[in-house]
Amino acid sequence: MIIFLVLAADQVLKIWVKTNFSLGDEIVVFKNWFILHFVENNGMAFGFEFAGEYGKLFLSIFRIIAVIAIGWYLFKLARHKEVPFGFLACIALIFSGAIGNIIDSLFYGMVFNHSYGQVADFLPEGGGYATFLHGRVVDMFFFPIIDTTLPDWLPIWGGKEFVFFRPVFNIADSSITVGIFSILLFYRKQFNNLDKKKEAEKSAEDEAVESKDEVTNQ
Repeated sequence: MIIFLVLAADQVLKIWVKTNFSLGDEIVVFKNWFILHFVENNGMAFGFEFAGEYGKLFLSIFRIIAVIAIGWYLFKLARHKEVPFGFLACIALIFSGAIGNIIDSLFYGMVFNHSYGQVADFLPEGGGYATFLHGRVVDMFFFPIIDTTLPDWLPIWGGKEFVFFRPVFNIADSSITVGIFSILLFYRKQFNNLDKKKEAEKSAEDEAVESKDEVTNQ
C-alpha cells in the first residue's frame, strides 16, 4: 500500500506539472516559502546533475539495478515475521521513491515533448523529446525559506545571494530521504540483528551437516 500510494501521488503530480507548466513556471502556494516551480534534471535527487549522455545512460541503468536489489531485499524482509513494520515501511519508501524517478528516466522522454517555452503534450504526434532511458526527472517542490543577501563584511561569500533551501525536488526524492533518515534514526540496529540471525542460521546448518556426517560415518 505504501509503494502504491507514493507512486500514485508522485506520478499524478509530475504528469500534472508536465502538462500544465513550461520550464521555469511556478505557483506560489504559501507566501514565498512554498513554491511549485517546474524544473527537469538529468541526474540524481534534488536536482543534482549527472553529466553527459553516457552519464545519463549509466545513471538510468544503475537505478534499474538498484531498484531490483531493493525490491529483492524488501521481499526477503517481508518473509521474516520478526522484522518491525516500521523498518519494512522505510525500505518501501526508498523502493517506491526510486521507482518513481526511474519511470521518468525510462519513459518520459518518449511520451512527452519538450517543455522549453511551451507546455508539453502527452503522446505528441511528432514523438517525444528523447529516447528510452534518456528521459528527464520532473521536479517541482521549492522551499526558499530564507532568501537574503549575505552581509558584505562576511569573508568570501559577502554580498552574495543566499537561499535556503535551494534544491528543487519531488515526492519520490522526499520518499527516499524520509526512508533513509528514518532507518538511520530508528532502525540502525536492525541490520545488526539481521546479520546475527544469518550467523545463527548458518551455525545451525553447519551443526546439522556435522551431525549428519557423524551418523553416516557410524
